[in-house]
Amino acid sequence: MKKTQPSFTNSNARTTLLIAEVDTLSMSWLLTCDINQNSPRTMGSRREVMNKFLWFLRIRGIETVGVHEIRQFLHYLGHGHMEPGGRWGNPRQINPVSSGTIKTYHSILRTFFSWCQAEGEIDSSPMLRIPPPTDRPDQVQPLNAQQLNAILGAAKRSLHPRRDEALVLFLLDTGVRATELCDLRRRDVDLQAGSATVMGKGHKTRTVPFSRDTKRALFQYLNSRPNDAEAALFQSDRGVTAGDGLTRHGLRFLVRRLAEAAHVKGVRVSPHTFRHTFAISFLRGGGNVFTLQQILGHTNLAMTNRYVAIAQADVANQHQRCSPVSHLKRGTLA
Repeated sequence: MKKTQPSFTNSNARTTLLIAEVDTLSMSWLLTCDINQNSPRTMGSRREVMNKFLWFLRIRGIETVGVHEIRQFLHYLGHGHMEPGGRWGNPRQINPVSSGTIKTYHSILRTFFSWCQAEGEIDSSPMLRIPPPTDRPDQVQPLNAQQLNAILGAAKRSLHPRRDEALVLFLLDTGVRATELCDLRRRDVDLQAGSATVMGKGHKTRTVPFSRDTKRALFQYLNSRPNDAEAALFQSDRGVTAGDGLTRHGLRFLVRRLAEAAHVKGVRVSPHTFRHTFAISFLRGGGNVFTLQQILGHTNLAMTNRYVAIAQADVANQHQRCSPVSHLKRGTLA
C-alpha cells in the first residue's frame, strides 16, 4: 500500500498511523487471520474490537493513532458507560465492563500493532509503552436456590416456555460458556447418553453431561420442533436472526429478561452467572476439582482454583456458624 508521510519520534522511529491506515491495515490483518485459519470466535472478537476502536477514533475526530490515542481508547472502555447515550452510543450499554474485557481489548490491539510492525508499516509498536491492565478476577455472586427457582418459574411463564426452561436448566447443569451454547446444533446433543459435545476455546471439543431433569426438558423442547440435525439447538424468536441460533447478545438479553420477570435483584444475572453457579454448586456438593476442570474446559487448574477458593471460603464461613466449640462457649451447643 502507498505510504503516507511518516511521523517520527525523537528516535526517528515511526510509531503512529493515520486513521485511514488503521482502517485499511485492520482489514488486511483480519484477512491474514482468516487465511491462517483462526477460529470463528477469534475472528469475531478481533473484528469487533477493531470496529469499535475505529468507531472511537472517528467519533473523537482523531486522525493520528499512537500511544496517547490508544490510552484514551482503553480509558474509554472503563468509563464509556457513564457518558450520555451509553458506551458506543448505545443507551443499553450503561454498565461497566470487567477488567478481563479491557485486558482482552489490550491483547487484540497489541497483536494488531505487532503485525503492523512485522509488515513494515511502523518501526515500533505503540503498545510496547502500554502495559496490560490488571485483570482482577470477576467475583460473580452465584445464584441461590430461591433465585434459581424464581428464574425457572419465569421461564415456564414466558412466550417460549419449553425452550426457556430447557435453556436455563442446560446452562445450570453444564456450566457451558455463552458462545459454546450458541454454537450448539441438535446433532451435538445425545439425549440417550445425557451429554452434549461442545466446541471450546482453541477448537477443542469436550463432552459435558447433564441430568435426567435437563434431559426431560430438552426432550420436550426438541420434540416440539422440526427434526433437523443441523439446526441450532436454541433458536432465536425475534429480530433479524429469528429462526437462527441465539447469538451471545440474544442469549444475554434473554437471561436478563427472565431475571427481571423473576424479580431477582441484588445479583448480576448473565450466562456466566450460571457457569459460576454450576462450578460453586458442583464443589459444594463434593465434586472433584479435576472433573470440574474437564467439564468447564479449563486448560489448567488456575481458573478452576478460583472456584475452589470461593467454595473453601464458604466452608470456612459455615464452620464459623456451626463450630461446636463456639456453641459450647456460648452455651448453645445442642
